[in-house]
Amino acid sequence: MSAVADLEIAPGASGRVDPSFWQGRRVLVTGHTGFKGAWLCLWLQSLGAEVVGLSAEVPTRPSLYELAAVGSGLQEATVDVRDFDALAAVIERHRPEVVVHMAAQPLVRRSLEDPRGTYETNVMGTVNVLDAVRRHPSPRAVVNVTSDKCYENRDWEWGYREYEPKGGDDPYSSSKGCAELVTAAFRRSYFSGDDGPRLASARAGNVIGGGDWALDRLVPDIMAAALAGERVRIRNPNSIRPWQHVLCPLSGYLILAQRLCESPAYAEGWNFGPADEDARPVSWIVERIAERWPGRLDSAVDEAEHPPEARYLKLDSSRARLRLGWAPRWDLAEALTRTVDWYGVLREGGDVRQATLEQIAAYQRTE
Repeated sequence: MSAVADLEIAPGASGRVDPSFWQGRRVLVTGHTGFKGAWLCLWLQSLGAEVVGLSAEVPTRPSLYELAAVGSGLQEATVDVRDFDALAAVIERHRPEVVVHMAAQPLVRRSLEDPRGTYETNVMGTVNVLDAVRRHPSPRAVVNVTSDKCYENRDWEWGYREYEPKGGDDPYSSSKGCAELVTAAFRRSYFSGDDGPRLASARAGNVIGGGDWALDRLVPDIMAAALAGERVRIRNPNSIRPWQHVLCPLSGYLILAQRLCESPAYAEGWNFGPADEDARPVSWIVERIAERWPGRLDSAVDEAEHPPEARYLKLDSSRARLRLGWAPRWDLAEALTRTVDWYGVLREGGDVRQATLEQIAAYQRTE
């Protein structure tokens, strides 16, 4: 586990998820059936929060949401964020104190096939969530989760800072840039008062962990092949990506929500990315997982034509480190070990809900 650098953090910025803050607090998580949403809901449940989950459907089969019985510990609303009236009714009925907006169309390739649906979900879905909060302002804190791909990618070697221009060459990246612009406009127009909801956005990159079955993502593709005993096909083996365990940015979202409830000074954009040394080539990830997997794992380069992908993109998370005291508590080696361990439990027919909760508890002990 890598050491966290000594930083002069803002007064009171403990950099910890505070269980006492979340105990009994009502939290609305949109996109709760997705990979990150399911991990977040289990974490919130373990903290004693009253969780309300809102999603249109379970996005993959299998899914962490179903395997870990995430829905058994929360209230659920089967609502598409594109349906404003139904969404607003949920917020009016449950009156959450914190909203974490994660519902999205999250895949670049799907955005190329369905650009209209991508913009409807990622842009108008965000508009609907924020306008529903404007009309029913019970939340004290709203965290809109976007993506590192919200930045206009210049293929340079530096990390993107929160004030960098937003944009994108594909509909997914563009839609996330648009969602950031929507967030900024709502914050300035409706949520700038001290007594109303405080609105922030959170950006993270490639996350890994147990229970991800999304299409066209490296680690899910590797683990699906490993479980099936098949050869994994690898695109762009030399592309470098910044990798981190899913719990690392999720801890940032929770800490950010805590601080938003304390002060409107945190109502802005925030990056939650890994350390520079955890930016590794695709081929390196494949090799490390193959070393850890208990069975044989073969790979081959996929020579088929694929849509272009950015070769390198990383975030500068100095703001979160200095002002929130946040840092990723697991390095990439630990993240890969925890991910392979999780799929090992699944392979052996073990209790993946318990395995997920144990990893959450282990992460909290490192804070």
